[in-house]
Formats: sequence, C-alpha cells, structure tokens
Amino acid sequence: MDLLLLDLVIVLAAARLFGALARRLGQPPVIGEIVAGILLGPTLLGPLIGDKLFGPEMRPPLQALANVGLVLFMFVVGLELDQKLVKGKGRIAVTVALGSTVVPFVLGCVLALAIAGEHVGGDRTLPFVLFMGAAMAATAFPVLARILTDRGMQRITLGGLALASAAVIDVLAWTVLAVVVGIAGAGEAEGQWKVLLALPYALVMFLVVKPLLARLVPAYEKAGRLTPGLLSLVLIGLIGSAWATEWMHVHFIFGAFVFGTVMPREGAERLNHEILERLEQLAVLLLLPMFFVVAGLNVNLRELDLSSLGTLAAILAVAIGGKMLGSYAAARTQRLPNRQSWTLATLLNTRGLTEIVILTVGLQKGVLDDELYSLMVVMALVTTAMTGPLVRRLYPDRRVARDIADAERAALGVTAAHRVLVVVPEPPAEQAPLVGLATTLALAASPSEVVLGHLRPYPAGRLEVGSGLSSELAELAETLHELETLAATARERGSDSRVVSRFSADVAGELPGLASGARPDLLVLPAGVPGYAGVRDGATCRVVTVAVPGSPSPSASASAFVFEQAGPGSEAGPVAVHHGSGGDAAAHVALTLATLWGRPLVVTGGSRASALAQRLARLGVEATSGPVPEGALVVASDTANAPEGAHLLVRAEQDPDPVDWAEAVSALRAPVPQP
Repeated sequence: MDLLLLDLVIVLAAARLFGALARRLGQPPVIGEIVAGILLGPTLLGPLIGDKLFGPEMRPPLQALANVGLVLFMFVVGLELDQKLVKGKGRIAVTVALGSTVVPFVLGCVLALAIAGEHVGGDRTLPFVLFMGAAMAATAFPVLARILTDRGMQRITLGGLALASAAVIDVLAWTVLAVVVGIAGAGEAEGQWKVLLALPYALVMFLVVKPLLARLVPAYEKAGRLTPGLLSLVLIGLIGSAWATEWMHVHFIFGAFVFGTVMPREGAERLNHEILERLEQLAVLLLLPMFFVVAGLNVNLRELDLSSLGTLAAILAVAIGGKMLGSYAAARTQRLPNRQSWTLATLLNTRGLTEIVILTVGLQKGVLDDELYSLMVVMALVTTAMTGPLVRRLYPDRRVARDIADAERAALGVTAAHRVLVVVPEPPAEQAPLVGLATTLALAASPSEVVLGHLRPYPAGRLEVGSGLSSELAELAETLHELETLAATARERGSDSRVVSRFSADVAGELPGLASGARPDLLVLPAGVPGYAGVRDGATCRVVTVAVPGSPSPSASASAFVFEQAGPGSEAGPVAVHHGSGGDAAAHVALTLATLWGRPLVVTGGSRASALAQRLARLGVEATSGPVPEGALVVASDTANAPEGAHLLVRAEQDPDPVDWAEAVSALRAPVPQP
C-alpha cells in the first residue's frame, strides 16, 4: 500500500508538472502527461528504478484507477458532444469526415497487411488490420476543441466545420473500433454469443434508457440543485452501462460514451453543467492524467531498433499523409478555398486523447504488441504536437481576428460590403477616370462600396469668416461638391459610395491614418501622391498603384492615361498582365478589368502564364498568352522586380489566398445589383 501511494504521488506530480510545461510550450497538456509516463517508465529510468517504482505488481492497481478515470472521461465526451454541430454543415462535414476517415483507414489496412507477419499471428490478422485502419483514421475531438478554443476559432465558420467533421469522425471511429473489439473478443471462451448483444444494447439505451433519463430534468428542477441522490443515479447508470459493454467484450469505453450521448439535452443545460462540474474535477485533475501517465509507462523506446525506425517512418507517413490528403481532397470537392482546406486537414490530423484510448484498448485486447504500441504512441504525440504550430502558420491570428469580426457582423445582421478606398489627388474635378477605375474594381464583389478619400492642404494664410463664407471655405465647399459628383457616378454604376474629405496641415503625414481608418479591402492609389510610401507600406489590404511610365506626377494625367488605354467604350487594345512569382493578385485585377470592360486578356510571363491563360479560356474568358501587345493596359505585381512600363502595379493583401479562378469568373459574370 505504501508503494501504491508513493506511485500516486509521483504520477500526479509528474502529470501536473509536464502538463503545465506542455501548456507553456503551446501544446495540449496530454502531450506532457504522456511524456511524463514515458520518462517514468523503462525508457528513462530503466529496469532498476523503473521496476521498483512501477513494477509488474503495481501496474494492475494503477491501471484500474486509470480505467475509472477513462470511464468518467468518455462519459464527459459523450455528454459534451454537441449534436447540433452538424446542423447547417451536414453535407460538407460528412464529406470531409468520410475523406478524413476512409483514406487513412484504407492506407492503414494496407500497412497493417505489410507488417502483420512481424507483429501478430495468423488468427489475429483480421482484427489487427482493421484496428490499424481505425487507429490511423481517428481524430481527437477533445484536443481539437481545446486547440480551437485557445485561438477563438470555434467562433468562426472554419472552426465550426472542423468540430462538426470531428464529431462525425468520432462516430465512425468508435463504430469501427467496436467492430474490431468484437471480432478480437469473439475467440474468447464466452465471447462468441455476447458480442451479438451489442445491437440490442444500443436499442435499449436509445429507446428505453434515454426517455427514463429525461425524468432527471423535472427532478432536478424540483430540488433546485444536483442532489447526491440524482448524481448517484447518474453514476450507477454510467458504471452499469460500462460494465454491460465490457461483459459483452465490446470494451467499457463504449458503454461510458453511449451513456453520455443519451443524457437529456432539452432543458437540461443547468443539470449537465453541474454534473460536469462534479465529474470533470475528479476525472481531469486526478484520474485522467493517471490514465495517460500509465499509457506512457507501457512505452519502452529502449527496445526499438533500426527496423523499428523504418516502421515508425511508415506509420507517420500513412497517418499524416492519409489523414491530411484525404481531408484536403474532400474539402476541395466542397469548394472550400485552398488555405481553409489545408487548415481543416491539419486540424483533423490531431489525435491525442482519442488515439491513446484506442491504442490502450488494442494493447489490452492483445491486438497490438508492445513494440507497435510504442510506435503508435509516438505517432499520436507527433501528430498532436504538430497541429498547433502548423495551424498558426496556415491560419495566422490576423485571419482569425478578421473572420471573428465578420462572424460578429453577420450575427448582428450587418452585411459587410467590399470596400474600395481611392485616394483622390488634386484637382478632384479631373479625377473621374481614377474613380471610374476604382468603381470597376469594386464591382468585382457584391455588395460593394467606393470611398473617396481626399485631404486638402490648409491655405497659406489663416482662415477667416466674415459676413459670409470666405474664399477658402467657398473653395472647400466646391471641392466637396466635386467629390460628391464623382461619388454619384459610382452609385450610378451599382456601387455604394461616400466621401471622406477634410483640411489637413500635413497631407503626407495624415493620409496613412485616413487610409488605415477606412479599413478597405482594396486601396487604389495614384503614384507619387503626398504620403504615397506611408500609405502603401502601412496598408494590409490589396493595393493598386496607378502609375504612368516616366511620369511620377499624381495628377489627373495618370488616371486619364489608364482609362484612355482601356476604359469602357474606348477602342484601345487589350488588358495585359505579367503573371509570375508575385501571386495571383495582379492577374485577378487584370481579369476584373478585362471582363467588366469587355476587353481580351493577354497573360505573359512563362509557363505559369500559359497555364493560367488556358485555364481562363476553358472558363469562357477571352484569354491568350504571349508578349504584351502594343497599346495594351499593362498590369503587374508590385514587387522589387516589377517590369518597366506597367500602368497598374498590384500588391497583394496580407496572408492572401490563392484565387479560385472559376469562382472569380462566375462572380464577374453575375448581374450587378442596381441601386
């Protein structure tokens, strides 16, 4: 008894210490808890110390306590499983879940067939193959939820889709695992007929036990709190359900999980909250860390040799490649953008808690040997640890914050317009071509808004107001009238428009602040305007610079030259774009102008340009590849090696997504709503 109590002290202290360290490193606590178990086991302490502290005689009581923690945890998972997650996202979630499950499952089965001769006997081959497939297909729903919550991603569409997909994967994974455990236990003395009771058990739970549990809600409301009697009934039902599935050789985790899923939901929010408060403290703080440390104790990395490293490499390749490629391909079939598809695939690659539970079941049922169990635990650690850093790289905090803001506006019923800010230089009356260019670019999305930003320098002398408006104020009023006239032309073309104009003592210094305050999605900026460098460098959105080759002036000549080249109604040549290493932004701007102005598009820049021209041509765009034609409006990426002679220079927004060309062409052909 003294050694058991000492082991409990060591295990709990190590779990808390390494769990806190993992959290500080941006990893889920389960990573630290499993590492703690590995370090306490034969891998680090070796047979001398490790066997004395955690010898064969101490493993059964430690495992028994860990299993009690696992029963409570699986009940909590079933109780917290939000069955509304799939609503509204059913088709996408199910498609992604199937891709994320089927591909790694099949690859896992293929790998299992290749290594079965080294790890199992002939009569265990079928459960071993199926088990490896299920283990490769698993996703850790609780760890995934924690990763999303830590970054606030559960509040955005991508996070909700990830949770919905993981919920479906959970159902598929546990179903397959139940079949595998049933097959594995069918060869036991009393197992052949008991496994057949799994289906009647499930029917009884959902058709009989679930309605009975619904009576807990009025009893709770009458008492006004969770009484010891009510909690005892829940625990008796939970442990009884776990015992039933263990007796049927389908493992106790399924009984605990199913009992959590049949708990009442409607009107039971406060009841379930109090149950979770009581059980989570015991399970999460005491018994569950014990489970993961004990799982680590069973890992012995000392016994691995070079051949084991080859098997580990194959396991990692199948687990990561199968899960991510299957999820990504399924997401793309549902027309999710490239960045979101990769992020979703990375999130669903999380294994952690669920994987360790599955592996422990496999070890207890004799489906896995000690070597393969150790390798699979390492795979679970690697796939879980890589999720956080990869997601931060694929979907930075700026993107998350932007999506959260969009979600909040949508919740308030506010539709965010695609906002184009055009910096209007002096004199405003001559900037109609510039505003026309900005309006054309705004019409690439709907609804859209064109904001005319203009700063007028203070007069050299002091402003004075006499019996009427002074000449300076009259001049300002005239400027506002000119800007409103320009805004009216934008409204006539189907885009909302407003004016932001004021006096400024320092136009170059204040213009960057005006631009950032407008929070545009696209900024149209004449080259050489006062404060140009500050505005361009400070903008996080896409920036289109209007530049006339050989003329740095921001005057009307720049925008007029552009419109004379390819404006609507003109007889000028096509729109040409240099498409290279600068991304898709410049080509997207050129496509917008060519389509809305009714001009052919010429793409130049090598093999990538030729491929893009062919793709656009297949979508019905009048696009070809080749050299820039004479008299064309030239668009190029705004980079250090931008080609000379470009009329428009385009700098991509921060964290740009690759353009979905089919969607872009479809959006440009949609009718523009009339004001």
